[in-house]
Order: sequence, then C-alpha cells, then structure tokens
Amino acid sequence: MNFILIAVIVLGAIGLIAAVVLFACSKKFAVYEDPRIAQVSEALPGANCGGCGFPGCAGMADALVKGADAGSLDGLMCPVGGAETMGKVADLLGMAIANTEPMVAVVRCNGTCEVRPKIAEYAGLRTCAAMHACGAGETACGFGCLGCGDCVEACQFDAIHINLETGIAEVDEEKCTSCGACVKACPRAIIELRKKGPKGRRIYVSCVNKDKGAVSMKACKVSCIGCGKCEKECAFDAIKVENNLSYIDFQKCRLCRKCEKACPTHSIVAVNFPAPKPAPASQTEPERKEETA
Repeated sequence: MNFILIAVIVLGAIGLIAAVVLFACSKKFAVYEDPRIAQVSEALPGANCGGCGFPGCAGMADALVKGADAGSLDGLMCPVGGAETMGKVADLLGMAIANTEPMVAVVRCNGTCEVRPKIAEYAGLRTCAAMHACGAGETACGFGCLGCGDCVEACQFDAIHINLETGIAEVDEEKCTSCGACVKACPRAIIELRKKGPKGRRIYVSCVNKDKGAVSMKACKVSCIGCGKCEKECAFDAIKVENNLSYIDFQKCRLCRKCEKACPTHSIVAVNFPAPKPAPASQTEPERKEETA
C-alpha cells in the first residue's frame, strides 16, 4: 500500500512540475497575433489565389493590418473581392482606401488558325510550358498562344477557356477577378492585366511578336509589324514601339480609336465599343437634278 501511495505522489509531483514548466514556456515563447487579422481574414473572399501578391488571404490580412498601423493601405488590393471587399476591410480597420480601377485579364494574341497556320505536329506533353520549351510549337510564330490551356488550369474562377475553333485562350470578363493566376501560368507572357475601362471598353495591341515585320507577317497575317503608324497617330503619347512591337499604355489611352484605324495589319483590337453608325445614304440622281433645277 505504501508503494502505491508513493508512486501516486511521485507521478503527481512530476505532472505538477511538467505543468509549471509548460506554462512558463507558453508564456515565454507565446506569439501574439493581432485579433484584427482574424477579422480581416474573414472579410476576405478566401480564394487564396495569390493575386494580391501575398501567400493567401491570411498573408493579405496580416499586410492590411500592418498597413493600417503604418497609416496607409495604398498598394494593397484584393483583386477577387474588389472594391466592395476592400471597403469592408477599411471599415474594420478604421481606414480610408483609395478607389482603384477594375482590371481584367487580356490575351494579347489574335493569331487564329486561319491567319496563323500550323507547320508542324507536336506529339509531346500537351502543356504550354512543355511545348514552349521545345521551340515555336506548331506554328511559325514563337510568340503566339499555344492553346494547351495552362491558363485554364490555373484559373480558379472558370474565367478563361480555349476556343476550339481559333485555338486561342479567351477570357470571360464577367467571371474574371484579375487575380493574375493566368498571367503567371502563361510561359509566353501573352496574358496581361489591363484596366477594364469605362463600360468595359478597352483598346490594346493583340500581338507580342518581336520579330521584324516581314518575318512576323510570314508567321501570322495579323501580326504587329512595328511600323509606327499607330504611334504617330496617337495624340496622347499612349503608344510606343520598341523591339518591332507596338504597345498601348492603358493609363494614357483615351480610347479615341484612331490607332485602330491606322493599323495596316489590324493587330489593334477594340473591345465592347458600339457598332459604327452607317454612313448617311447618298442622294439619288433624280433628287440631285431637282436641286440643280
């Protein structure tokens, strides 16, 4: 009986000492987490897409709280939640947040099967990354969309698909959250995040081919040839031609569409603009004679 009592006392003492040691360690090495981080994290959409530039929504929440403590949330934006979510976050943190223009992913390639014919048959791993690593792919253009769908796999919002008729990736702007996952997935840097524009209207050069004009036109009939006509036509200094390729700065562009009309290869694309009004009908010959009389 004495042995049992001694064993109970010893075990109890060991347990008590261990509890005291664990309590002291928990206090010594405790990591404080601002309760606002959990609140902000709950307000975020939880997509964990990384489009904000942080490792998931938890990382974004931590950055937002630190930004609030520093007195500014400039440069911090959740592309999935948009202005509505950021407004909720700003209210939680007692901060004002600047309005940001909505963005959308744009596929800068207009080389359909008709204007960019196949010259080879690829039989390897059917991914854009693998095909790009092997060379130009199945066409003569080493810059255009490969159409294997790496961007489709990367998108968590079902906002991008490969058009089977054209062989090019297309973005559903209603579903696109501008998270940037497709941009990172494209090995040829064809996909770009651009300002969505008023009423969804935007103008961009749908080509990234940097070859010289004759070479690029041989590979694709709607390729930019770097002629500079669009640059000369633009009155807002929104267009620059570098490395045989024209680029429209969406921050400066005023959507006048003069560059679109000046482009000889039709590589400049205007999206969501109303159809042009038909030209007024010319007067008939009898009407002209009556006016002359």
